[in-house]
Amino acid sequence: MKEKRVLNISSEVVPYLPQTNQAVNSFQIPKNINDHGGQTRIFMPRYGLINERRHQLHEVIRLSGMNLVVNDVDMPLIIKVASIPKERMQVYFIDNEEYFKRRAVLRDEKDVLFADNDERMIFFTKGVIETVKKLNWSPDVIHLHGWFTSLFPVYLKTYYKDEPIFADCKIVSSVYAKDFEGVFSEDFHKKVAFDEIPDKEITLLKNANFENLTQLSLNYSDGYVIADAETPEEIEKSSAAEKIPGLSFEETQQKDALINFYSQNII
Repeated sequence: MKEKRVLNISSEVVPYLPQTNQAVNSFQIPKNINDHGGQTRIFMPRYGLINERRHQLHEVIRLSGMNLVVNDVDMPLIIKVASIPKERMQVYFIDNEEYFKRRAVLRDEKDVLFADNDERMIFFTKGVIETVKKLNWSPDVIHLHGWFTSLFPVYLKTYYKDEPIFADCKIVSSVYAKDFEGVFSEDFHKKVAFDEIPDKEITLLKNANFENLTQLSLNYSDGYVIADAETPEEIEKSSAAEKIPGLSFEETQQKDALINFYSQNII
């Protein structure tokens, strides 16, 4: 992994959010890459409940200022950055007053998914990709964590397919336990289709449930990782059916398993 560049993208990362399995993995994986001589960047949303003073977030003016179009509306992009204490890792935060100011992550106080999570996903996807372009930092691997990142593979392979900075990168999707039931957006397909992504590529968004979001990500990934012991059986079956390299949950418990997986199967 020496000198290899890995972009980690997640909806939650410690120490900025509570220690869920996904948040811990989104910290531990890039740390392990760094420890093996690789280079990492971490991206996550800047939710309103993240204490900017405590975590020493600051806006990066040269990266901020562009507008992203989401469902025919211009939305301003703000980029903030922080360093994880005692680690040589930078975390970039995608921010927007409309989508991420609220003091919550993906659910309201009644544990109901926010109605605009579909637009937040589109904004986050475009925001990360546009920021990486501005950084001129070409990743060898993009590692995605959780269903909130499921649009990245299809956007990279369609909307951004002619961007040279991503031409040779490989995509790995970490699949986590199911954490919502039913369809969370009836208009998701229409909002993504606004970006002129061919209908055949996003048919699964017409029924935007957890399984289909996960499958959409796997359809365009070069490898997958089963990141929870209780990942739904149908997800594990569909992952295996993709005929791309995979790492089982049991295998992830072995020392340096992911580093070896990258080196032997992805890069």
